[in-house]
Amino acid sequence: MNLIRPLFLIIAFSIIACGVNAQKRGNVWCFGDSAGIDFSNLGLPQVFSSSLDTRGSCASIADTSGQLLFYAETNGNLSSNSTQVYSSIGQKMQNGDSILGQLWYHELLILPFPGNDSLYYLFSIGVSSVYGLKYCVIDMKANGGLGEVIQKNIQLQSLPMVDCLTAVKHGNGRDWWLIFRRWDPFTFDPNNEFHSYLITPMGITDYNVQMSGVTHRSNQGELTFSPNGQKLLKTTGLDLLELFDFDRCNGILSNSNVIHPAGNNMNYNLTWSSAFSPNGNVLYVSTSKDTNHVYQLDLTAANIYGTRINLDTFYVPPVQPGSLKLAPDGKIYLSCAYYDGISFNYPYNSTEYNTTNMYLSVINYPDSLGTACGYNPFSFYLGGKRTYYGLPNNPDYDLPALAGSPCDTLVSQNELAGAVAVGSLHVYYHPAWEKAFINASNLKGKIGMLLVYDMQGKVVHSEPLRIQNGYYTRDLSMIGKAFGVYLVVVETEQERLVKKCLWNVFYYSMSTGSLRRVVEKSGLLDVLIC
Repeated sequence: MNLIRPLFLIIAFSIIACGVNAQKRGNVWCFGDSAGIDFSNLGLPQVFSSSLDTRGSCASIADTSGQLLFYAETNGNLSSNSTQVYSSIGQKMQNGDSILGQLWYHELLILPFPGNDSLYYLFSIGVSSVYGLKYCVIDMKANGGLGEVIQKNIQLQSLPMVDCLTAVKHGNGRDWWLIFRRWDPFTFDPNNEFHSYLITPMGITDYNVQMSGVTHRSNQGELTFSPNGQKLLKTTGLDLLELFDFDRCNGILSNSNVIHPAGNNMNYNLTWSSAFSPNGNVLYVSTSKDTNHVYQLDLTAANIYGTRINLDTFYVPPVQPGSLKLAPDGKIYLSCAYYDGISFNYPYNSTEYNTTNMYLSVINYPDSLGTACGYNPFSFYLGGKRTYYGLPNNPDYDLPALAGSPCDTLVSQNELAGAVAVGSLHVYYHPAWEKAFINASNLKGKIGMLLVYDMQGKVVHSEPLRIQNGYYTRDLSMIGKAFGVYLVVVETEQERLVKKCLWNVFYYSMSTGSLRRVVEKSGLLDVLIC
């Protein structure tokens, strides 16, 4: 596979680069049961109440001045596949429901549209069912500045994936590398595949797969970038710690360094999360099985794992450590979930308020080795709100361009303006919900109709279109519609877009995968995705 990326034209915009450095998009965290932290005052972060109740996956983003724009969560249970998007005032965003997501931990990610100050992507992955990589588009100019989901559940990939979606800024300081991993839920064959997209003002492009490092078979894991974006740590539930070099110009991983090899299903500590110190020289890792730990490792040592220091030990019940995350104030925060030893404890009941779930632990000086790092367990009070395992899966929105690199350049605005956007239509059918998610973009028309035909040419559904800035989205219920192939038509006064899709009632069991195999063998799987 050709891994060479074309370089951008050498047209520098120093004003844009300075603007990137001044951003504060990662200043607000929303997570857990109604918890929120605003880091605008780095010396005294403020807690507030959010509208979330999620054990894991969540993401939030602020504007360049640090004011919260919106946030998202997965909630319910593993089979509900439901993600919600909330506005800055804690209300469900317009059209912000029925978004795919599965209550894992690193399956949601928000990214700004490069070169656009009002549009945002919300990416989600499917780990245990309804597989694949999907995205939504959010317009923050809509609904009086509170935002609206204007594209929903557009499928990019149908692969089962590891719970480790992440992203990092391209070396030009504007574009993004979106990175994820594949897993096999049926044969559990190991792989070392890293999948990526490049996100630019031209859209989501340059899909690439590279094989790098050792293979593994776990669907639980995390991908963590160093603060400068040039190192990537891969962790898995079976305790693999593997460090790579990452080239922000071409998205290529290299120089695998296995800090700790993977165990097996009978011998592992369930490595859960990791975080780099601000200078990138110190690593922190949490485990979350029966007896749990928070470790520190010195990345500058020849034998990294030999420098491991145990900062804390937790016992289950009642404490299960979760996510570690480097915050805008330069400290690393640890979220722990309370577990009573009987039930999974999600959601918490009305009496489960305690030190474990009402506080975050803090590593105050993470660049320092040993006790000088200032680890302080259960020291950050959440103002009466509660936390579970997850912290926001936010990338470093403020990472600047890679100064002096060959890709520290931006395409001129004139060149971008010369590109012609072509209308496109995407349809994704969710068999459990019996809904078709219909999305059209780059529409030139202002008015039109949505038409659905059966294969005999009969119109089985029609309605006027609501087009917003060239976008159209619709969650169309197909309950009661006969199994079969349909044509979805988006028609305006200037264009006609057509997509053929198969509605059906297939919904496979994760425990056996048997129905999935029938679908694949019959050749229908690609049709399901429309």
